[in-house]
Amino acid sequence: MFKAFSSLRKSLVLPLHSNIRTLQTFSKYNAQAASALREKPLYQDDEYADVDWDNLGFGLTPADYMYVMKCSKDGEFTQGELSRFGNIQLSPSAGVLNYGQAIYEGTKAYRKENGKLHLFRPDHNAVRMQLGAERMLMPSPSVHQFVDAVKQTAFANKRWVPPSGKGSLYIRPLLMGSGPVLGLGPSPEYTFIVYASPVGNYFKEGIAALNLYVEEEYVRAAPGGAGGVKSITNYAPVLKALSRAKSRGFSDVLYLDSVKKKYLEEASSCNVFVIKGRTISTPATNGTILEGITRKSVMEIASDQGYEVVEKAVHVDEVMDADEVFCTGTAVGVAPVGTITYQDKRVTYETGDESVCQKLRSVLVGIQTGSIEDTKGWVTCIN
Repeated sequence: MFKAFSSLRKSLVLPLHSNIRTLQTFSKYNAQAASALREKPLYQDDEYADVDWDNLGFGLTPADYMYVMKCSKDGEFTQGELSRFGNIQLSPSAGVLNYGQAIYEGTKAYRKENGKLHLFRPDHNAVRMQLGAERMLMPSPSVHQFVDAVKQTAFANKRWVPPSGKGSLYIRPLLMGSGPVLGLGPSPEYTFIVYASPVGNYFKEGIAALNLYVEEEYVRAAPGGAGGVKSITNYAPVLKALSRAKSRGFSDVLYLDSVKKKYLEEASSCNVFVIKGRTISTPATNGTILEGITRKSVMEIASDQGYEVVEKAVHVDEVMDADEVFCTGTAVGVAPVGTITYQDKRVTYETGDESVCQKLRSVLVGIQTGSIEDTKGWVTCIN
């Protein structure tokens, strides 16, 4: 088992597992983690970090600990360990630095009214990382290893989990080619890191409606590329268009398909939904669009509420004729769209407490924060 907060030394080699193990080790894990924390107490169990919880944005406020696990040359990950958050050492020729061989995930830990902590569907993040790793020719942690690492990170950083209703602890699992490589090829070594930061709303508008701009010059992804996985290479290319849109007063950019530039894909970092009557449409995940976990959850909630949910190619004209539009993602949650500007036309959409977006958001947030009973098995308890 791991020794928390020690430097990375010898580790046992664990076999990769393709399926989720039944999580029967909660109490054993909690006892080990609590024992490790007691070895070097930094705070009381009921103590919160010194944070202005009422004014959380979406910026980096590093929590105390991160989790690190290495992949051996035979493609298997050794047992990881917790350590204090800090810089890591990389060769200038590391695969991640030279060829962008890395993927990441995003998930959150929430605090219930009774103080209990839990995660939202972390096993789905684990599976998505495995799919992304396969596309980027990387080994990946098993689902069990991934979920266990996220749980350990959340538990060790529990004082950074905001009070109920004040935000969440954003957790970033990162898998990268850390070994040195000169010629184009896969890295000889991989490192899996999990770190965390308390966050509030992603957009500066908070929960207010967003103003989006349809981008026609730049595209986010192309068929046959890596747009359908969370490769780090997908995000830097959107910065120019995003920066330009923000300088014009918009919240974010909506990207069109790269072939005809007539069909909606997604925003810079979130999926998009379009509502017309009782039909909710979202672009199909065809390899250029990330299959979001919040997206998947909202689709199921909408179906439960009697809406017809359709995954299809959504023409930009449908967007401009919609009743409502909203975005979804781990970071953004469920965010209503107030206006969309396309060419020389701006359209205003329905928002507010009676909107479909708000009703779906209320259910999702209720399950995530524990105010609504989780009947779907989406919540994973930490303590």
